[in-house]
Amino acid sequence: MTGGPAPGRRPAARRVVGLETEYGITCASTTGGPPPMDADSAAHELFDPVVQRHRASNVFTRSGARLYLDVGSHPEYATAECDRLTDLLAQDRAGELVMADLAARANARLEDREVPGRIHLLKNNLDARGQGFGCHENYLVRRRAEFWNDARTLVPHLVTRQILVGAGHLLAGPRGTRYVFSQRADQMEDAVSAATTRARPLINTRDEPHADAERYMRLHVIVGDSNIAQGSTLLKVGAMDLVLDLLEHGGDLTDLELAQPMRAIRDTCHDLSGSAALELASGRTITPVDLQGELLDRVADHCRAELDLDPLRAGALDLWERGLEAVRSGDHTPVETDLDWAVKHRLLLRYAERAGTDLDDPRVRRLALAYHDVGPDGLRPALEEAGLLRRVVDEETCRRAVDTAPSTTRARLRGMAVSRAQDLRRDLSVDWVMLRLDDGSVPPVSLRDPFAAQDDRVDALLAAMDRQATGQPPPCA
Repeated sequence: MTGGPAPGRRPAARRVVGLETEYGITCASTTGGPPPMDADSAAHELFDPVVQRHRASNVFTRSGARLYLDVGSHPEYATAECDRLTDLLAQDRAGELVMADLAARANARLEDREVPGRIHLLKNNLDARGQGFGCHENYLVRRRAEFWNDARTLVPHLVTRQILVGAGHLLAGPRGTRYVFSQRADQMEDAVSAATTRARPLINTRDEPHADAERYMRLHVIVGDSNIAQGSTLLKVGAMDLVLDLLEHGGDLTDLELAQPMRAIRDTCHDLSGSAALELASGRTITPVDLQGELLDRVADHCRAELDLDPLRAGALDLWERGLEAVRSGDHTPVETDLDWAVKHRLLLRYAERAGTDLDDPRVRRLALAYHDVGPDGLRPALEEAGLLRRVVDEETCRRAVDTAPSTTRARLRGMAVSRAQDLRRDLSVDWVMLRLDDGSVPPVSLRDPFAAQDDRVDALLAAMDRQATGQPPPCA
């Protein structure tokens, strides 16, 4: 289903997507003593060069992304708006690279000051005290009255997709430590709600589109694990994109409504065979594997009938099928280099076997943390070099995304404005929608269309900055 549009088929709907990832942070002692600083101090050390340069810990980057310190001293990176999966994967990896660079610079400063500590940034969802933080997904949808009804029908997918895109977790219990699908599942407290931290829902319902509110809404999903494997991110976002396309074109998932979603998400997480018995609102019982299988069948039928898929969407559909077969059969080989839970499970089991220990061993836990470390002490480079973790988008493309915005969305305009302002040392106030020169020399620019990558008003703003830099007068009216 690749190549030019087939007769009777259309390309999948163009959709703007973004990821917001909160990172765990710790400063480990290099001498074996207690940590030389707490997480709050480490986070402020990390962001010191950002604050020194921008006089703020909340900034937009040349790539159109947002870099900031979130509540609870969590460094956070929100990707620019992407309407291509390639861009999203590159932007997500760019966030890791930005964080890794900040950590390396912070550690160099600590070494210069002879502080016996090393800062680590972890792309995971739990700290040592069991406190959680998240990876949020944003999907732009057209505003329509029935949207929130459709959104509620996504709950069964969000509850059970962890058997495919969970990051894997060592769960300690009274009977020892066992491996489960997700770090995030046990933190969730509601299905659909306007809350985010007080009672974490799967879907947040705040009506905050960051766009023309008469035309658009934003589906804000906060249940997903933070992923290291690009295959997991591809499947997480690609599957949701296709499910949304199905719903927007008349698909119906109401028969899969769960009787007790919060019980189901925990039962699903804790059963690595994917065979937990989940009760539907209709009284029917279904396993997570079978529920995901029904969703896949409906999405695949929809794609065959209506869509001409690009290679990455087709790849997500293939990975969905392979992932389900791996869980169903217990043979993880088909996805052991693609999906986080499978990659990490194999890594930990092999280490425990070689060391003659079990999953309770502190060395195994340290290895599990190293899997999520995005700095030089992390395992990603070695796993990729050994062929144990597959790339979808090459590293060169990801490195370019650190300073280059996606070219097909509003992010291009924001990235150009931020880059020019930084190069010319102009004070520019920026948010997801607004661009404003602080001296008031030109009118603010409101970018309410996330799909618009060209705008004459932004061209005028850039020209004004160029004139001011060279002392030229404004053009005559």
